[in-house]
Amino acid sequence: MTDGPLVGIVLVSHSGAVAEAVAALAVALAGGGSTAPVAAAGGTADGGLGTSAELISTAAARVDGGAGVAVLADLGSAVLTVKALVAEGDELPDGTRLVDAPFVEGAVAAVVSASAGADLAAVEAAAAEAYACRKV
Repeated sequence: MTDGPLVGIVLVSHSGAVAEAVAALAVALAGGGSTAPVAAAGGTADGGLGTSAELISTAAARVDGGAGVAVLADLGSAVLTVKALVAEGDELPDGTRLVDAPFVEGAVAAVVSASAGADLAAVEAAAAEAYACRKV
């Protein structure tokens, strides 16, 4: 682990429960101890299903330590909401990147690599490599 700031991870899902569960799984599989900062941004502000730009922005600000923020999203409009926030340029911390990766497997890879001190590009690559993990 490095002495510097770690890449933060934000997990965006249409469901708050799903985002929280994937965050807990990723942290547990990363050792469960001291890990990179991880935040779930799932559902809407009132607890419903959907995607909230405000929840995503708040989560990204919470995990930003200056090393960049990797955002993984589950479904279409979650991806579109993150893309819109990145395009706006002032709603997310500098260095925030939408990572193209499978949600669960990518989250685990991102949290493990970020917790080991990987930079944002390496975290993104580790998460994206999860697409190559065949199950059959």
